[in-house]
Amino acid sequence: MKPIRVGLVADPASPTEVARRMTDLVPPDPDGGGWDLELLSEPFTLGSEDIDTALARLRAEGSRQQWELVIGVTELPLRDVNGEYLLAAIDPQRRSAVLSLPALGGFRVQSRARDAVRGLISGMAESTSHEEQRLPLPGPSGRGRVLLGMVLANRPWRLAAGLKSALVAALATGAVATIQPTVWQLAASLSGWRLVIATIASIIIVVAWIVIDGELWDRPEGGSAQARERSRLYNTSTLLTLTIGVVICYSVLYVVNLAWALFVLDPDVMGGSLGAPAGYGDLFVLTWFVASVATLGGALGTGLESDEAIRAAAYSKREEVRRARLADARV
Repeated sequence: MKPIRVGLVADPASPTEVARRMTDLVPPDPDGGGWDLELLSEPFTLGSEDIDTALARLRAEGSRQQWELVIGVTELPLRDVNGEYLLAAIDPQRRSAVLSLPALGGFRVQSRARDAVRGLISGMAESTSHEEQRLPLPGPSGRGRVLLGMVLANRPWRLAAGLKSALVAALATGAVATIQPTVWQLAASLSGWRLVIATIASIIIVVAWIVIDGELWDRPEGGSAQARERSRLYNTSTLLTLTIGVVICYSVLYVVNLAWALFVLDPDVMGGSLGAPAGYGDLFVLTWFVASVATLGGALGTGLESDEAIRAAAYSKREEVRRARLADARV
């Protein structure tokens, strides 16, 4: 039996990486004929368009490529007209479907995406129905699952690449501050709750600075409830991604400064300067205070190393790239 020609159209970046690893998919029943999968990496979805527009665009691409079935893989959240978040949407008549990666929840995305795409292909190949189908996320936690998937898709641990110059500046600031007697006295005078507030405040200020400097805040286009919900989702995922990334950088800064303090400082010398006995526990407190100060000084005192690395944390910016590429393709 002749293999079914299946097209995988994936948004650039993460969806393309996921789709590239599933071009070797085989049907559940090998005796029913094989699948010939081809990958095309190009944007086909925009947050401001409805699902039918994406499905029609996929079918048009499938006709150009002479595919029998076409599956779109996107990193954008999909919502039905009733507000439900969707895992996938299927149009058997157009022989096309679109899969939303964030709806997979962020964990084991590759294996879940493979299972989902295999199910979509099998379902369309065997379906005799011509009615569109929507696969909503089960339960009331759909929005949280989508948000988790969006945050993990942003890969917040890679944010350090965009904050490299700021992190280096913060390390230098911390190294100098660690050996200053005035800083020792300030750290010793602060209570535990003030140190906690200083930590939280430094992280919030740095995140706010990145959002402002990188122009990452998404504003809804139009006054529709759907546009406002999309902007809230985008902005929440951006803030969570940046917060996780900054906390990781803060932790690295703390560990490096602690190692430096343990290497160069003698608690007895600190105690002599403070006029009170000091131990190694005071070095941990000192490093805590220095990490907060250095985080602010390093981030606000230098520009961002890579706007692209920072903007990758914002769905709205990636959507701008999709818009531009789609506009160029239509010219």
